Amino acid sequence: MLDILICEDDPRQREQIQATITHYLKKHHLDMSLVLSTGCPTDVLDHLKRYPDTNGFYFLDVDLQHEINGIDLATRIKEQDSHAKIVFITTHDELSHLVFKYKIEAMDYIIKGNKELKTRVGECLEVAHTRYINQMTTLDECYSFESAGQVWNIPYSEILFFETDLSTRHRIILHMKESQIAFRGFIKQIAKVNPSFFQCHKSVVVNTENIKQVHKASRTIEMINGEIVSVSSRKIAILIARIKP
Repeated sequence: MLDILICEDDPRQREQIQATITHYLKKHHLDMSLVLSTGCPTDVLDHLKRYPDTNGFYFLDVDLQHEINGIDLATRIKEQDSHAKIVFITTHDELSHLVFKYKIEAMDYIIKGNKELKTRVGECLEVAHTRYINQMTTLDECYSFESAGQVWNIPYSEILFFETDLSTRHRIILHMKESQIAFRGFIKQIAKVNPSFFQCHKSVVVNTENIKQVHKASRTIEMINGEIVSVSSRKIAILIARIKP
């Protein structure tokens, strides 16, 4: 579900935006929920701290009568919710250039008092919902994890194997066709993520879709890029049976 958050310091304007969104969701039965309506930007940031996995759609005023303005808030939101969808509703049309300056990638910049406000809010809700559905479909085909403060979505087709980094506790190295990336995790949990993943060794999970050959004598697996992975003696027969056409 896509969470909707409103940050507008004027109570009357906030109620109007909230009513417009609520009416539209009820009428069109979109898979969205209004989870926060506030005049304080720190409420939004606190919400993201409590719910770090938020997939949000944010309606923001630019001038929030706070040390954190709408542009600053949008930038902070993007740092925590990388897929955030943002719409600005404001009286300050002269500040629209800041959206481009700070590369916020807002969906719309609506001027208060615009006769088409309700229509444009509805259009934004429809577009955001469509993009959310497409995003979820794409993510279903990817392995998602966080590394160095960024969320990564790696297509399963690119994954060769995962191995435990024996030099650092709870650190996993993901081997792809042409690169590697490290992140914190547990090898046993990774094995359960996708039916193509197989724990061939206590420290290795291999993507069976990208195996080139299993060498029974040496108890090794050759991946499609030539990398060699060890397989335990008690797992090799299971693996061969699993990948056998």
